[in-house]
Amino acid sequence: MSKLVQAIRRSPKIWWYLVNLWTLVVFAAIVLNFVRNGIYDQQMDTLLVIYISLLAIYAGDKEFERWHDNHQSRHPGEIFVFVWTVLMTGLAISQFIFDKTSGLTSDVVAAYIAVLSVLAVTRRSRALYNRRRRSG
Repeated sequence: MSKLVQAIRRSPKIWWYLVNLWTLVVFAAIVLNFVRNGIYDQQMDTLLVIYISLLAIYAGDKEFERWHDNHQSRHPGEIFVFVWTVLMTGLAISQFIFDKTSGLTSDVVAAYIAVLSVLAVTRRSRALYNRRRRSG
């Protein structure tokens, strides 16, 4: 087995690191694409698909660990969504103020909605888990 695979198996936080790295990459790409009037729209599709996939894997892994009583760390998704919301709000206001017709694409908006959806699902899962633990 390769050393990389062994390292991933030993470190379940690998998904947390990957999501955070890709968050920075995606935020930089979104802002750059916005400033450059959407010239990277085609590349954004690929980045966003990879990003949302990694986020889904991370969230699923975190919930699996929670339901098997192995969940130890706390990385609140609410903070993560707050940062996304600040970015999206800033870009939407900038698009309006500067009368931009391109830059903030529907793919970026869809990615934001996916991030909100992941938060909603994980919050519901956490609530169900906590209710189950209290009752028995």
